[in-house]
Amino acid sequence: MIRIRGNVGDLPVDLSIEMDDHDWAQLVRQMPAAQVEPAPVPSADKPTADPHWHEAQQLLRAAQRMDGPQLLAELQALAGSAQMGKRLLVRLRHCAQVKVDSGADAPVYRWID
Repeated sequence: MIRIRGNVGDLPVDLSIEMDDHDWAQLVRQMPAAQVEPAPVPSADKPTADPHWHEAQQLLRAAQRMDGPQLLAELQALAGSAQMGKRLLVRLRHCAQVKVDSGADAPVYRWID
Protein backbone atom coordinates (compact mmCIF):
# COMPACT_ATOMS: atom_id res chain seq x y z
CA MET A 1 0.00 0.00 0.00
CA ILE A 2 1.18 3.51 -0.81
CA ARG A 3 -0.15 6.43 1.23
CA ILE A 4 0.05 10.00 0.00
CA ARG A 5 -0.74 12.85 2.36
CA GLY A 6 -0.45 16.56 1.83
CA ASN A 7 -2.33 19.46 0.30
CA VAL A 8 -3.43 20.42 -3.16
CA GLY A 9 -3.90 24.15 -2.84
CA ASP A 10 -6.07 24.60 0.25
CA LEU A 11 -7.52 21.08 0.07
CA PRO A 12 -6.09 18.36 2.29
CA VAL A 13 -5.23 15.08 0.53
CA ASP A 14 -5.06 11.63 2.15
CA LEU A 15 -4.83 8.99 -0.56
CA SER A 16 -4.18 5.27 -0.12
CA ILE A 17 -3.32 3.08 -3.09
CA GLU A 18 -3.40 -0.67 -2.65
CA MET A 19 -1.21 -2.71 -4.97
CA ASP A 20 -0.83 -6.47 -5.21
CA ASP A 21 2.30 -8.35 -6.33
CA HIS A 22 1.24 -8.17 -9.99
CA ASP A 23 0.88 -4.36 -9.78
CA TRP A 24 4.31 -3.97 -8.16
CA ALA A 25 5.94 -6.23 -10.77
CA GLN A 26 4.34 -4.23 -13.57
CA LEU A 27 5.53 -0.96 -12.02
CA VAL A 28 9.09 -2.28 -11.68
CA ARG A 29 9.14 -3.41 -15.33
CA GLN A 30 8.23 0.11 -16.45
CA MET A 31 11.00 1.79 -14.48
CA PRO A 32 14.45 2.32 -16.01
CA ALA A 33 17.03 -0.15 -14.71
CA ALA A 34 19.07 2.58 -13.01
CA GLN A 35 16.15 3.42 -10.72
CA VAL A 36 15.38 -0.18 -9.84
CA GLU A 37 18.85 -1.11 -8.58
CA PRO A 38 19.30 -0.42 -4.87
CA ALA A 39 21.82 2.18 -3.86
CA PRO A 40 25.09 0.75 -2.54
CA VAL A 41 25.28 0.61 1.24
CA PRO A 42 28.54 1.96 2.60
CA SER A 43 30.55 -0.62 4.48
CA ALA A 44 32.02 0.12 7.89
CA ASP A 45 35.48 -0.95 6.68
CA LYS A 46 35.43 1.34 3.63
CA PRO A 47 36.98 4.79 4.10
CA THR A 48 34.55 7.68 4.19
CA ALA A 49 34.41 10.17 1.33
CA ASP A 50 35.44 12.96 3.73
CA PRO A 51 39.16 12.80 4.49
CA HIS A 52 38.71 14.97 7.61
CA TRP A 53 36.01 12.86 9.29
CA HIS A 54 38.42 10.78 11.37
CA GLU A 55 40.34 13.91 12.41
CA ALA A 56 37.09 15.65 13.42
CA GLN A 57 36.16 12.70 15.63
CA GLN A 58 39.65 12.68 17.15
CA LEU A 59 39.40 16.41 17.88
CA LEU A 60 36.22 16.05 19.91
CA ARG A 61 37.36 12.78 21.50
CA ALA A 62 40.54 14.49 22.77
CA ALA A 63 38.61 17.51 24.08
CA GLN A 64 35.76 15.32 25.47
CA ARG A 65 33.53 18.45 25.55
CA MET A 66 33.38 21.55 23.39
CA ASP A 67 30.96 24.44 22.81
CA GLY A 68 29.40 24.50 19.34
CA PRO A 69 30.98 27.76 18.11
CA GLN A 70 34.45 26.71 19.28
CA LEU A 71 34.06 23.27 17.71
CA LEU A 72 32.85 24.81 14.45
CA ALA A 73 35.88 27.13 14.36
CA GLU A 74 38.22 24.18 14.96
CA LEU A 75 36.49 22.12 12.25
CA GLN A 76 36.63 24.99 9.75
CA ALA A 77 40.38 25.33 10.39
CA LEU A 78 40.81 21.58 10.03
CA ALA A 79 38.80 21.30 6.80
CA GLY A 80 40.00 24.56 5.27
CA SER A 81 36.56 26.04 4.58
CA ALA A 82 33.43 27.14 6.39
CA GLN A 83 31.23 24.85 4.31
CA MET A 84 33.28 21.72 5.05
CA GLY A 85 33.49 22.67 8.72
CA LYS A 86 29.70 22.91 8.91
CA ARG A 87 29.34 19.51 7.22
CA LEU A 88 31.66 17.95 9.76
CA LEU A 89 29.70 19.58 12.60
CA VAL A 90 26.43 18.13 11.26
CA ARG A 91 28.03 14.68 10.95
CA LEU A 92 29.26 14.91 14.54
CA ARG A 93 25.79 15.95 15.70
CA HIS A 94 24.42 12.70 14.27
CA CYS A 95 27.33 10.49 15.32
CA ALA A 96 26.47 7.75 17.85
CA GLN A 97 29.47 8.67 20.04
CA VAL A 98 28.44 12.32 20.35
CA LYS A 99 25.82 13.79 22.65
CA VAL A 100 24.66 17.36 22.11
CA ASP A 101 23.39 19.21 25.17
CA SER A 102 21.83 22.65 25.40
CA GLY A 103 24.31 25.08 26.86
CA ALA A 104 23.57 28.54 28.24
CA ASP A 105 24.48 30.29 24.99
CA ALA A 106 25.23 27.49 22.51
CA PRO A 107 25.00 23.72 22.14
CA VAL A 108 27.67 21.68 23.89
CA TYR A 109 29.11 18.66 22.07
CA ARG A 110 30.31 15.80 24.27
CA TRP A 111 32.17 12.65 23.27
CA ILE A 112 30.75 9.54 24.92
CA ASP A 113 32.55 6.21 24.93
